[in-house]
This record gives sequence, structure tokens and C-alpha cells, in this order.
Amino acid sequence: MSTQSARDGSVDGDGGILGPVPVSLDRTTRLSWELGDRVTTGADATLAGEWRCRSAPWAVAAFDVTDHTAVVRVRTPVGRELFYGVADTDLAVACDALAAAPDWDRRD
Repeated sequence: MSTQSARDGSVDGDGGILGPVPVSLDRTTRLSWELGDRVTTGADATLAGEWRCRSAPWAVAAFDVTDHTAVVRVRTPVGRELFYGVADTDLAVACDALAAAPDWDRRD
């Protein structure tokens, strides 16, 4: 696993969360699909929130997985799932950014 962030602190599309997703985190760890899927579907993962974009078929879900770790799942328009590990304290920042984004709606 590798930590990805741009030098100016913004997340870039090469290693961080993809550009169309309105979440900017200082540090992300890209997880393999196998690990991300296993962690987010396991008994210890709790769904913190799920959002869908109105203008394009993107989806984001955030999961609490430990006391200090969260996982963000990004589903692309073609159905590919990308997983990112983030510090649990950064999860609130990601959820707030999605809640404030005009094109993104929270799913219940």
C-alpha cells in the first residue's frame, strides 16, 4: 500500500481520490480491490454514508472500519470500484464535502 497526495496537499487523480469526486483529503492509501471489498463487506465495517452524483453515474461510500481507520469506496461510471484508506478523523471531512456538494445526494 502506498500513501498518495500532491505536494500542495490536494489529492490528485493519479493516486488519490479521482477528480469528479468532491473530496479532498491530505492523505489516502489506495487499496487493492480484493482488500477493499473484503474490508468493507466484513463484519467490522459500518457504512458511514453513501452518495450518488446527479449529473454523472458516480457513487461514493464511506465506511468506518476501526477506531482509527476508514475506507472510501468510489464507484466509477463503468462500475469499477476503487478503495482508499483514510484516517478516521478525515472521514468527517470527506462526508462534509459530499454533503455540501451541489451535484451529490446522500442515499439512505
